[in-house]
Amino acid sequence: MKPLEFYVKAVWDAEARVWVSESDIIGLHVEAETLEEFEAAAAELGPQLIVENHITKRDLAQRSLSELIPWIKFRAPQTGGAAAA
Repeated sequence: MKPLEFYVKAVWDAEARVWVSESDIIGLHVEAETLEEFEAAAAELGPQLIVENHITKRDLAQRSLSELIPWIKFRAPQTGGAAAA
């Protein structure tokens, strides 16, 4: 079976002046003033939400532990942010 793979991307919201998340992790909504704060919040919340919202009892019964360890790819923003504002 394929390992659990997800992504989190930081998108600059110029109006709110914060980084917001774009992700395929159900329930993950991050807003932060800096990329460092954004990455820390996403790294803390992402795995918790994957366990709660993406791993089923069937997965636990049929998949190996190594397949259940989520892999989260952080996609770097292309432009924008506090430095560009």
